[in-house]
Amino acid sequence: MRAVLMAGGSGTRLRPLTYDVPKPMVPILNRPIAEHILNLLKRHQITEVITTLHFLPDVLREYFQDGSDFGVQMTYAVEEDQPLGTAGCVKSTAELLDDTFLVISGDSLTDFDLTEAIAFHREKGGKVTLVLTRVPNPIEFGVVILDREQRICRFLEKPSTSEVFSDTVNTGIYILEPEILDYLPSNQEADFSKDLFPLLLSQGEPMYGYVAEGYWCDVGHLDIYREAQYDCLQGRVCLKVSYQEQKPGFWLGQNTYIDETATIEGPVLIGHNCRIGPRVQISAGTVIGDNVTIGADADLKRTIIWNGVIVGDEAHLEACVIARGARIDRRTHIMEGAVVGSLSTVGDEAQINTNVRVWPCKHIEPGATLNINLIWGHTAHRNLFGQRGVAGLANIDITPEFAVKLGAAYGSTLKAGDKVATSRDQRSISRMVSRSLISGLMSVGVHVQNLEATAIPVARTVVPTMDVEGCIHVRIHPDRPNYILVEFFDAQGINISKSREKKIEGAYFKEDLRRVQIHEIGNITYPRDQVIDVYSQAFAKTLSVDAIRWGGTKVVIDYAYAVSGAVLPILLADFGCDAVVLNASLRQIIPSTEEREALLNQLGHVVEALHANFGVQVSANGEQLVLVDESGIPIRGELLTALMVHTVLTAKPRGTVVVPVHVSSAVELIARRHDAEVIRTKANPTALMEACHSNPNVVLGGSSEMGFIFPQLHPGFDAMFCIAKLIEMLTVQERSLGQIRTELPTVYHRSCIVRCPTNAKGALMRDLLETHGSDNIELVDGVKICDHYHDRWILILPDASEPLVHLFANSQDRGWVDMTLQEYRGQIQTFVDKIQGLDAQKQEGLFKFA
Repeated sequence: MRAVLMAGGSGTRLRPLTYDVPKPMVPILNRPIAEHILNLLKRHQITEVITTLHFLPDVLREYFQDGSDFGVQMTYAVEEDQPLGTAGCVKSTAELLDDTFLVISGDSLTDFDLTEAIAFHREKGGKVTLVLTRVPNPIEFGVVILDREQRICRFLEKPSTSEVFSDTVNTGIYILEPEILDYLPSNQEADFSKDLFPLLLSQGEPMYGYVAEGYWCDVGHLDIYREAQYDCLQGRVCLKVSYQEQKPGFWLGQNTYIDETATIEGPVLIGHNCRIGPRVQISAGTVIGDNVTIGADADLKRTIIWNGVIVGDEAHLEACVIARGARIDRRTHIMEGAVVGSLSTVGDEAQINTNVRVWPCKHIEPGATLNINLIWGHTAHRNLFGQRGVAGLANIDITPEFAVKLGAAYGSTLKAGDKVATSRDQRSISRMVSRSLISGLMSVGVHVQNLEATAIPVARTVVPTMDVEGCIHVRIHPDRPNYILVEFFDAQGINISKSREKKIEGAYFKEDLRRVQIHEIGNITYPRDQVIDVYSQAFAKTLSVDAIRWGGTKVVIDYAYAVSGAVLPILLADFGCDAVVLNASLRQIIPSTEEREALLNQLGHVVEALHANFGVQVSANGEQLVLVDESGIPIRGELLTALMVHTVLTAKPRGTVVVPVHVSSAVELIARRHDAEVIRTKANPTALMEACHSNPNVVLGGSSEMGFIFPQLHPGFDAMFCIAKLIEMLTVQERSLGQIRTELPTVYHRSCIVRCPTNAKGALMRDLLETHGSDNIELVDGVKICDHYHDRWILILPDASEPLVHLFANSQDRGWVDMTLQEYRGQIQTFVDKIQGLDAQKQEGLFKFA
């Protein structure tokens, strides 16, 4: 007798376990469900098996091959183009079925007496026999009613609660005569329960039901999958266990080492070639696959671990599933119902909370707490906030669901009834995220004043006048066009402090979110009309408007399709400035780096053709800019920073300039000419804004990569005001950008990036401190190694969020810069390789206890 094993399902409800393996290959007691079915068939003298495949067919085919190692003869039928359904796939194998045959699902676990079922079929003489069973809750299955002769008289597939008329259900095991396939069309999708059986009933074709005794489980979702493992360990199902039972309830594979101090409470199964470390506690219900390593003091309670997993010291795993090849690092907590997909990594001291699912090949950072499924993206971070706000892939990391919770977390750190402003750029994705944030804020009783699409400098100017606790601004990330950036300002318009960020992160990760009653839900208002007026008045008060009008400056401004294009033309027109505007229309498409360079090249040609005083390209929602001089030549990078410092200090000598730690020392050389002071800060926007705001003598802050701050207007970066201020200063000083450029000192400043794992950054910084004298070290941000005598330095600056280290070398000697960058790059790479090598040795030797 032949059997058809239906193994085509993808097991959607078992995701993420079935993302890279078909459902029949999911292991029960370390062996695929399909292998247990083959053992059942063989036990009942059925050794010719035709297997229908669709989803990832090679996985099953490579495992079983011709079936000889499993005592059966395997033939495969692959549904190449589309799924044919349970009946359609059997129809496709009709030429191989010339006698009574049995159909069985590849994703159900059972020990039914198939010999008795076949004998019943032959006794009744019908063409179809369904193997049935009785279950307490039949609504997930096809319900069947039999008459006194065991003939099926009614059949309903997956009824609602009100439709349940029996507790006898279809198990998906059928005994059929080959002529029954004539009722089915060829090469068309058809299902036994939905199509064939109702058709046979309507035509009066006799169908019988055999009510089987024994164990049956449709491994339909993750909870049932775990329960099936526990049932097998407790002997509720009769199946072949591929390991020797050392004592009742304890199965152990070959070449497995268990430390004598480990505690094991049966029933438990541990596979081949495993290493169980000192003081490990393994509780009843745990199944451990082959080639698994469990570190010292780990605690496993009813955990299902697949082959090749590494579990670190002091990890705590409870009623969870860890798929093939995953790595669970030390002191990790994985809670009940959680699933970690194959080849994923969970970092030291991370926590995955109840019922959270991690898809394959993901990375959970050390110390992270995961409360939601990690499906898209690659990494779960322990921190929400990076170098500047909360950033992530648009609609992948930063989703509506994420934004609602983030808004609620921020609002929960405020008082119910407080007010918060929100603003954004003009992109649809930003509008979606902003609305979700607003929903979260309102849900915790915070009132919202929605500024809608507003340039970020305008929002920073207006916020201090609005009687709000702060503002959330949503925009496309200025450096990554596929990323969303969510920034939080305080009541002064400054990015919030690290301590405030930590409070928001705490509320988010601990889910400590306030919930208010219906009458306390926050409301939303739209004060958009007054916003531009407030900014315009502050703008005009801070400029010498007469100087701008008197100068008759012609400037060409490329807005690169950003929202700032809706503000600045109005202001410049009021000042009598001849402004030629390019690309000021709003659009959803974000210019790529290549497109922006093309626009910049176009800007240079227009400036030159119109004999304009200068040109400027505005970016980052009104925060950043690139200048073009009267000859059409771009001014950016360190040159732009030096030019702005020189121009402002010429207008206001003996002032103070604030720049990030990595900016060229040309700033200090220029400051000496003007008897001015330079303050260097950490390389993040908040540090720059705070320094500018706290020192009353500051006349300029920032750098070309972040933008420039004029604290007399507002504490943030503002490209729009920078343009107007440049027009004023060039008019008063009667100079052009080209002339100013020639006055700048020559300093060679280069940078590069070296990859460095996050867990090696601290060791690298310590090594640098230990190998260099303290007299020539500055620790504003990173490690800055200075040669004061020759006025040169190199800065090693770890990236705030990526596994990178930035190197900056600075000197008036180009050869020294090139040589030093190369030298330190090599040293750091060697150090990182050494650290990673030690980690690999430690990991390899960690569990060799013999």
